Amino acid sequence: MKSRIYHTETEDETIALGEKLAAELPATVVVLLIGQLGAGKTALAKGIVKGLGAARPDDVSSPTFTLIHEYRPLPRGRGSEVAGAVVYHIDLYRLDTAAQVATLGLDEIFDRRAVVLIEWGERFPELMPENRIEIRLRTTGEFSREIAVQWS
Repeated sequence: MKSRIYHTETEDETIALGEKLAAELPATVVVLLIGQLGAGKTALAKGIVKGLGAARPDDVSSPTFTLIHEYRPLPRGRGSEVAGAVVYHIDLYRLDTAAQVATLGLDEIFDRRAVVLIEWGERFPELMPENRIEIRLRTTGEFSREIAVQWS
């Protein structure tokens, strides 16, 4: 296992860190975004999605009520070329039981060639794949964050 710790001072820095981390992600991976409310999970997700070429940060929002957002690669230009990866951004905050989570079809999503970002996934460890990346976000000030990334 390897791990790294980063510090950000603003939301823009957290988004930029997400972009940087996106470049290191494999094409198929599950990433748990772990932290309390307001810790910056969605801001980091915005950067990862942008870095993967799947959406602009302003188009990424927390899927708290919809549970799953799917982002497809953005067209590069006038031709049919496509850059980037498919990204699923999932939020399990509003779900209380593993049975509720099971209705989302996560196993099917995990089998796809995609980057899967899951907020609050640590609440259901038995449903998460063993091979995953865990990113723990912790507030250290009004806008500052400590972000620990651990590859399994």
